[in-house]
Amino acid sequence: MADEKVPMTVHGKRLLDEELKHLTTVERPMVVKAIEVARGHGDLSENADYSAAKERQGFIEGRIQDINSKLARAQVIDPSIIKSDKVVFGAKVILEEQESGKRVAYQIVGVDEADIKNGKIGISSPIARALISKTEGEEVVVHAPKGQIRYDIVKVSY
Repeated sequence: MADEKVPMTVHGKRLLDEELKHLTTVERPMVVKAIEVARGHGDLSENADYSAAKERQGFIEGRIQDINSKLARAQVIDPSIIKSDKVVFGAKVILEEQESGKRVAYQIVGVDEADIKNGKIGISSPIARALISKTEGEEVVVHAPKGQIRYDIVKVSY
């Protein structure tokens, strides 16, 4: 698991790079300053500001480690250079729900990039798993919490 590659788009890697830079250059120095100020207030055992700042510091350091780990294992994929008629990572897919005729569009992205409101679904989501290796015109069955949903793949693009 530790050496497992983390697939992400070029955009997803840029977002992680930006978050890491913000955490190390803005958040980390701010929390260190907050801890120093809180220490100046005396007894640390009853100092809520100190406790909150230490907790925030733990969160920031944990997130920095998490991002560094993901970047070290990143497998950056540029969807614009993929030539495939099958659905693979990075694909933009238009689906039509068989029951309602409603159309939805998704792009399959890395787990950290997933943003369902903007049509980006993580590679490990049930919909993405059902779509992988399928082609235009095929039916997919998604096993969702509310039951099985059947879609037709209308279009696949990169």
